Amino acid sequence: MHIQDSHWQAVVTADGNGRVGGMGRSAPLRVDAQRNLEHVLRAAREVFGELGYGAPMEDVARRARVGVGTVYRRFPSKDVLVRRIAEEETSRLTEQARTALGQEDEPWSALSRFLRTSVASGAGRLLPPQVLRVGVDVDESTVVAPEPDGARVPQQRQAAPSQPDLRVVGPRAVPAEEQDDAGASELLEVVGQLVDRAREAGELRRDVTVADVLLVIATAAPSLPDAAQQAAASARLLDILLEGLRSRPA
Repeated sequence: MHIQDSHWQAVVTADGNGRVGGMGRSAPLRVDAQRNLEHVLRAAREVFGELGYGAPMEDVARRARVGVGTVYRRFPSKDVLVRRIAEEETSRLTEQARTALGQEDEPWSALSRFLRTSVASGAGRLLPPQVLRVGVDVDESTVVAPEPDGARVPQQRQAAPSQPDLRVVGPRAVPAEEQDDAGASELLEVVGQLVDRAREAGELRRDVTVADVLLVIATAAPSLPDAAQQAAASARLLDILLEGLRSRPA
């Protein structure tokens, strides 16, 4: 997995029609401009999925077969493009979790369906960093030794099943407006429901957290050059990880 952190600054974003938010209304894109936008988005998903969010914009332009200037006309900075891709993938995972909740009566079937669907879609390779850093009721007793840069990294600590109290945390103080990212919060809430149901049914290990489930999605979606090999490797790894999540008779 090659997901690299970013400052995730509050930046201007492009909407679904390719218009740039915060800059007023604009005319719809021409056919060729819309096609270029679609190529750039597809290329960005592929490049970031393979190399992580640290991959340069030039790699995205090369994969999309357009000039890097074309990419920057649609996305004024790399942060804008990264946020667009991460938000789309987070939304896709949330819908997959909702579908599993709504269509599976058995708690374990719902959780495993969500995991299998998400891993097969490859969305785990594009999860934003703040979603992969999930803390549960962190306090001073859970803080480990300082990192070299002076930051303190909270460890995960399981809350009582009836009081998940999830929140996004990072290696340093994160402003409240960043913690309240609507898409990430919604994903954590829905996945939390899947986790709670499976735990309460006695089918999920009691020490498994939402963070663990999201890390399974990210870990079980390797990027391999051969599509068939990648699918087989993902399925095999996920089977092993699912066995590790299940509770065992005392």
